[in-house]
Amino acid sequence: MRREYDNSAREAQAAHTRRRIVDAARQVVVRNGYVATTMVAIAKEARVSRETVYKAFRSKPELIKRVYDVGLVGDEDPIPLRDRPAYRAMVEDPTAEGKLRRYAAIVREIYHRLGPLLGVLLIAARSGEPELLGFLEQTDRESLQGARHVAELVAATGGLRPDLDRGRAADTIWALRSPEMHYLLTAVRGWPGPEYERWLAAALIAALLEAPRST
Repeated sequence: MRREYDNSAREAQAAHTRRRIVDAARQVVVRNGYVATTMVAIAKEARVSRETVYKAFRSKPELIKRVYDVGLVGDEDPIPLRDRPAYRAMVEDPTAEGKLRRYAAIVREIYHRLGPLLGVLLIAARSGEPELLGFLEQTDRESLQGARHVAELVAATGGLRPDLDRGRAADTIWALRSPEMHYLLTAVRGWPGPEYERWLAAALIAALLEAPRST
């Protein structure tokens, strides 16, 4: 009887190699900047051949997007952010204020995981680096989609300010949680992570929710 070929070991090795390449790419980009980073340098850091890097990732922008995505959720598992426990807890929180405080904690953790990588990529992208224009458009789009979802969740509780529609609420969330704002407060002004999280939660609550009526 013919036995089926078991390629699980090969798949595991390929996954391990991809992780090494992703880790190496992050280190090289943070150290050298995006423009000075080459696939050859990444291959050297990962201790694999240039051909192996291109086999795993077709281009430098594709590889850097993968580095960003891993930093966004924290691991290689193909589980979207919305299906992660912290996000599910935010969705299930019964109050608008509770949702926004949980969201601020999620945003802080994302920026903590991405670390200096995000600043390096933003500087290159905002300066017009052609290879990163698609990356910038996609991450901006994904960020706005996330802000719209949070705005919908807050609106569903009935706590959204009556003079603020869901579109403007989403824009407000998107602006307040923007990486540029995070960079200014933490990198330029030196705020620690917990202080940034408290500020973001308070800013979101003040901007989006109806103030309680005085008795």
